Amino acid sequence: MNLVSLNIESIQLGHPLPFVLRGADGVLLAQKGYVIRTRDELAKLVERGRELCVDTDESGGSHRAYLAQLQRMLIADTNLGEIAAMKMTAGEQAAAAAAARAGKTLPDWPELQLRATQLLRAPSPSDFGGRFQALHDELARHCEQTPDATLLGLIYLSAQETRMYSATHSMLVSCVCMVVAREMLRWPSSRVQQLGHAALSMNIAMTELQDQLVLQTQPLTATQIAAVEDHAARSEALLRHLGVADPVWLEAVRCHHHRTPGPLSKKTEAQQMARLLQRADIFGARLAPRAARLPMPVTAAMQASYYDEEHQVDEAGAALVKTLGVYPPGAFVRLASREVGVVIRRGTTATTPRVAVVTNRDGMATGEPIPRDTGMPPWKVTGVVAFKDVRVNLSLDRLLQMV
Repeated sequence: MNLVSLNIESIQLGHPLPFVLRGADGVLLAQKGYVIRTRDELAKLVERGRELCVDTDESGGSHRAYLAQLQRMLIADTNLGEIAAMKMTAGEQAAAAAAARAGKTLPDWPELQLRATQLLRAPSPSDFGGRFQALHDELARHCEQTPDATLLGLIYLSAQETRMYSATHSMLVSCVCMVVAREMLRWPSSRVQQLGHAALSMNIAMTELQDQLVLQTQPLTATQIAAVEDHAARSEALLRHLGVADPVWLEAVRCHHHRTPGPLSKKTEAQQMARLLQRADIFGARLAPRAARLPMPVTAAMQASYYDEEHQVDEAGAALVKTLGVYPPGAFVRLASREVGVVIRRGTTATTPRVAVVTNRDGMATGEPIPRDTGMPPWKVTGVVAFKDVRVNLSLDRLLQMV
């Protein structure tokens, strides 16, 4: 046994462990694939084992991948906070490599999360334009070519992400808006691109603060409240400083928290974009966990987007719900068969998605996800299941291959 100590911050909450976790004396703390949900649960493991360790004799591949990723991040001058947020993803990388060999190209979501976080936390006028456009173009390409897989990846990650919340949320809102604008609102590609730009950059002035607030259990301070309330105007000003000159993009960012219900036809192009941003922002924020609260069920997130400030059906919110479906990709649902599965793609109606079953009627893991067509009575969706209640070892890349 060759034990190597792990930094507690390198264990990502809500993700299956890609290695066996042991204590300082080699005692088994958690099997590979076990999901640690909370910091309290993690602290109890540390208390039991005195420290967290990995045995490189049994988890050598994961450990070598961890060291290689750490070295790449150090070379790239990544800040210490992002290094601490790094994940061991050797298993997912292997699955992605296998998919590539099979002729499929899967997004490297951990890499995209890191790129977006680095870009939005510390933007520089010298290279912002090129880096931002490259990130946006990659997201836009996935939205156009594989919209269901893109929604699955980002909604699944958003239900568990806390360390890189702000960037993940911005990517989710950007992709949701682009899919809705293209498929339901039928906006031209130029407007879809402006919308994607605005969504991805809407919180650029408070990226680091957002990541802090997700982990904060105390009430916001007066300074934090002020920073949140004026972040839209500050984001617009920062974007101008970074070289953005598109007036529609800038106005959409400035207005994305305005509460302006009413028909889209009575709004300017920028105001229409801002309204759709606001609805998607609400949806994504309610999906995400906080240190002080669990994520809302996906149906509650949908309902919050669907109705406006006057409790009427919101046109932009309705377009979002009609596009994503009542049970969007990435949501966990219970079937009439008493099985539980994750939605992998939208169906022919808003309530009949394609599902990959992950636990059987007895609550036991199926091992390999089993596809189900919920349009058939035996597998009708009967309700949603909270992410925290699905304690199985799931490979996101395996799910993406099933889309």
